[in-house]
Amino acid sequence: MATSSDRIFSLDMIRGVAVMGIFSVNIIAFAMIDGAYFNPSAYGGWHGADLGLWATNMLLIDGKMRTLFSMLFGASTLLVIERAEAGRLSGPKVHIRRMLVLLGFGLIHFYLIWFGDILVLYACSGLIAFLFRKLPVQRLVALGASFLLVGMLLFSGFMFSQYQADIAAHAPGATQQAIKEWNDGLGNFFPTAAEIAKDKALHLGTWLNLVKDNLDHWKRIIGNTLVFMPDTIGLMLLGMAGYKSGFLTGEWDDAAYARVARIAIPIGLAACACIVAYDIMSNFYIIGVFAAFVILATPFITIMAFGYAALIIPLSRGQGWLARRIAAAGRSAFTNYLGTSLIATFVFYGWGLGLYGSVSRWQAWLLVPVVWAIMLTWSKPWLEHFQYGPLEWAWRSLARGKWQPMRRETLLPAA
Repeated sequence: MATSSDRIFSLDMIRGVAVMGIFSVNIIAFAMIDGAYFNPSAYGGWHGADLGLWATNMLLIDGKMRTLFSMLFGASTLLVIERAEAGRLSGPKVHIRRMLVLLGFGLIHFYLIWFGDILVLYACSGLIAFLFRKLPVQRLVALGASFLLVGMLLFSGFMFSQYQADIAAHAPGATQQAIKEWNDGLGNFFPTAAEIAKDKALHLGTWLNLVKDNLDHWKRIIGNTLVFMPDTIGLMLLGMAGYKSGFLTGEWDDAAYARVARIAIPIGLAACACIVAYDIMSNFYIIGVFAAFVILATPFITIMAFGYAALIIPLSRGQGWLARRIAAAGRSAFTNYLGTSLIATFVFYGWGLGLYGSVSRWQAWLLVPVVWAIMLTWSKPWLEHFQYGPLEWAWRSLARGKWQPMRRETLLPAA
């Protein structure tokens, strides 16, 4: 049986791995046109090292880290409520205020910093997932799987409509309306030279123009949130089940975790390998790419994420120097997540170094280990002197309605 501190440490370490992994796939969305993220042939290179990097991310990271992070969000929801009620506060009130403050941060992030925000989605999904917090483990698992299925069905309907739009837009004598409907949908993953030039001009222009563009497309954050909410709620509920069952908190023995990892990771890898092979053989036919990743791969990515958790938790037992650094990055995940947006937009956007659209896929990824090193370097020393990361402290203070004590009364030993 793990101690309480061990169990919290395991959550922090998984969260640290997840926030680092998320940046390794988000980097493409920072560095080049949207279409390049799912369609390497659209921009950024899809041969040699560029193809190898894309395939490696698809096999090992893409989707799995977001899944882990979402499950951890559900687990942390229960932990925060328990601690609030232990301090004689109202758990529901604390949670709702936390989500509303998170929503505010997410809107600021989306409109003023980067369009790829996930905080709004988490805040809205967290308000709904919270309603099921008292369910037993088995019902949380069943309900979480049901939400995942709903998300898969919704995406299936969207993919079918896009398939029809593709046929209509490329049929002989296609109307301008049919072509527009396709280009406004998944057709935008095949950008023209003019669209690429327009996109580069926007991102290499002024910060105010970027903000104006985000404000002009203010509905995008609503659409993205509604589309991904069923999947995210489902993952949060599975995270709650993982917390209540003791799986995510390190209460299982190492042999049990080893069995989960040995079964789950190969299953996920096999499915993702099939998707990678299909994407390449189809020359990245975007409807097939999307359908494979957001529909067919969903259960396998979820299984693989549980396998990763089962692999990470035993490694957290000894709390070695690297594990402590990663766990500290996880405790400061909110600050690190927003920090990566500031660093990456500075490197690639016009208000900073202006490298947007001028590097290949593998060249853009060179920023990832640099940012990982920054996360691992600052997080642990900071938390030896302070109780929270900077933005974690602001989040907590705003949610509680008063400034929270920041500095530690007794410094933690350095290592």
